[in-house]
Amino acid sequence: MLTSDALAGVPHGFGTALAGDMGLRGLPSDDPALAPVQANRARAAEAVLPGARLVGVYQVHGTTCVEAGEWTDDARPQADALVTDRPGLLLGILTADCAPVLLADRAAGVVGAAHAGWKGAVGGVVEATLAAMERLGARRADIAAAIGPTIGQASYEVDAPFRTRLAAKGKDGGEARFFAPGTRVGHWQFDLPGFVAARLVDGGVGQVAVLPCDTYADVGRFFSFRRATHRGQADYGRHLSLIGLPDRRRSVRAHIV
Repeated sequence: MLTSDALAGVPHGFGTALAGDMGLRGLPSDDPALAPVQANRARAAEAVLPGARLVGVYQVHGTTCVEAGEWTDDARPQADALVTDRPGLLLGILTADCAPVLLADRAAGVVGAAHAGWKGAVGGVVEATLAAMERLGARRADIAAAIGPTIGQASYEVDAPFRTRLAAKGKDGGEARFFAPGTRVGHWQFDLPGFVAARLVDGGVGQVAVLPCDTYADVGRFFSFRRATHRGQADYGRHLSLIGLPDRRRSVRAHIV
């Protein structure tokens, strides 16, 4: 699990391939194929926030952000971000090239996690997450955010229509700055982590950090949907990124015992 200095003091971690595949894939929780995945998830959760309850969502590349609840894996709501102010809950987001974003307002005691692929990032999943954190008492200027392992610009080739559509959504075509000329005519290299970071900054977030990782290029450390697709592989692994608030009562009890 990787961590970010921007979230120092807040229990969190970004998964890697070395931690194992942690993707639920929409299978029922009693499916035998999920046993190793559940074991990997349990180890990661215990490493980040011992004794916490892991809560995730059924990700659909959308923009919905929900407040974390006590639902089971089989009853996960369709959403791509979640927030909480409840100690003892651990928020989990799955990615394999998309940007995992972990956020925390230490003063308010509010944390969030978002899955930001290009569709969600363009649609406003970052803004939805910030608004949800505000509803729980967070202040944008007090929020620190870290973007974890994501496909890098050098590895993310897109076509000209993609660039045109995205640039048109920005003010005065400002989104064009996230594209560099590609190696093929009519193609461009898209900076997804840079785009997500800009949405956070524009949203008023006080501190934004980006881990210098490329999930596509770093074969030994990361899973990659795009790499698996290019290689014709039937499946690919998922990283689990986690953030939560420690249960102070649990810590006090443990210390007393």
